[in-house]
Amino acid sequence: MKASVVTFPGSNCDKDIGSVLEEFYNIKVNYIWHKDSIPSGQDLVVLPGGFSYGDYLRCGAMARFSPAMESVVDYASKGGKVLGICNGFQVLTEAGLLPGALTNNLSLKYICKDVEMETSIDSKNYWKSMTAKNHSNSFTWPIAHGEGRYYADKQTLDSLENDGLVLAYYKENPNGSERHIAGISSPNKKVVGMMPHPERAMNPYTGLMDGKLFFDYFLGI
Repeated sequence: MKASVVTFPGSNCDKDIGSVLEEFYNIKVNYIWHKDSIPSGQDLVVLPGGFSYGDYLRCGAMARFSPAMESVVDYASKGGKVLGICNGFQVLTEAGLLPGALTNNLSLKYICKDVEMETSIDSKNYWKSMTAKNHSNSFTWPIAHGEGRYYADKQTLDSLENDGLVLAYYKENPNGSERHIAGISSPNKKVVGMMPHPERAMNPYTGLMDGKLFFDYFLGI
């Protein structure tokens, strides 16, 4: 497999996710500067966490105008698989590839800690297969954000849940997200955005390996 990881000015998790893809899944990773375009023939594009453009104005609002994003939007429109983590999730919503927006945490404080999440076991939920394979619908990933509160209008929230497009819910809602939503996907299931960091739950020395539950499933579909 081949994957492109887009680096914006201020991105700081690009090498983290790139290392996971290379070391655990033997994926060839191309690091793409924000002024360049993603090459053809990619199996996955990742928008990593960090502080794109210093998070000035509004997180992800400036990054979505990067030249690289033109190629990412085109890639997604053709059915390409795109993963946005934390700041990458914010960029995806700003670019219109996912609905809703990420706003300030209700506490107005930056939060950095491990959090427990769960997926819906509803038969309509696309992600139930991920949990069924691992015999549990609960997992723990780290979060690190100041603007991670997911917001969308009622119609959009109903649509996401009715169509099984919510990837994960926070068990305890650390940032005040609507309906405890931590991550969502596009209707074709190819574009995924999440505020927690599964790539930071991939180190046996920390005792946290739950990120593998997601990557094993997502990279295999």
